[in-house]
Amino acid sequence: MDIIKKIIEKGQHPLETKTPVIAFLGDSVTQGCFELYEKPGRQLGTVCDAKNVYHNRVKEILAYLYPDAPIHIINAGVSGDKATEALKRIERDVLCYKPDLTVVCFGLNDSYFGMDNLENYCNSLTSIFDQIKNTGSEIIFMTPNMMNTSISAGIFPAFATGNAEGTMKIQNEGIFDRFLDEAKAICKDKGIAVCDCYAKWKLLSESGVNVTELLSNKINHPTREMHWLFAGMLVETIFEN
Repeated sequence: MDIIKKIIEKGQHPLETKTPVIAFLGDSVTQGCFELYEKPGRQLGTVCDAKNVYHNRVKEILAYLYPDAPIHIINAGVSGDKATEALKRIERDVLCYKPDLTVVCFGLNDSYFGMDNLENYCNSLTSIFDQIKNTGSEIIFMTPNMMNTSISAGIFPAFATGNAEGTMKIQNEGIFDRFLDEAKAICKDKGIAVCDCYAKWKLLSESGVNVTELLSNKINHPTREMHWLFAGMLVETIFEN
């Protein structure tokens, strides 16, 4: 991808060259949300940890490979967000920074509303891609992690079990697969690179790994360790496209 050429050029000509910008547009996983906790009034709160989110790991890997080239990372992840809502904020949160590469990751919250929301998801994702492309930014669509396939005994707070039952149904009944299949079809049609992390999670599940226990909230937020999978696959995608 051209982003690598820009990073190299920044390292070689630091005074004359714009610092490369990589933006990450997504939901709570992109924001850096992990475990749940109980807030007053039986409300759910989320532990945020920006240090261990996948795009910070991408920055660390690229800094190790290209120590002379600073890189700006834009965290445009918002907890609970969907592609339809992201479309409304894309100019403010992403495009105004003129990114050289934009990584887009949606599907977790979009699929929560079932098949009735599939058309909205596809249309919004298409518009997001078109708007990013029009700025000249490169694009990677990163598929999300799997959601829980069972109800974990370690879920906390206990009343979050209701949320887990909903996501488990979406995952196990193939609804989530349908959303991501449609998203990848859009990417194929538009020539957009796909970092298929979801396929890796599926492979782990098919190989006997209890993927529910790889989720920090036992619902849909990967553990800190699993953010390394996203980071490694993204860096591979950057180099291979």
